[in-house]
Amino acid sequence: KEEKKEKREKRIEKRGERRKEKREKKRKEKRREKRKEKRREKRKDEKIEEK
Repeated sequence: KEEKKEKREKRIEKRGERRKEKREKKRKEKRREKRKEKRREKRKDEKIEEK
């Protein structure tokens, strides 16, 4: 009985960690996309100034 309880707790812990990793990944992706957008906008502005 105790073993089952421990296994269950470990499984729940693992699931929580995996969820946390996924959230971190998503946040990093979003941040990267934002940075890309800013760079794109900057380049656009520079091209406009050149003309």
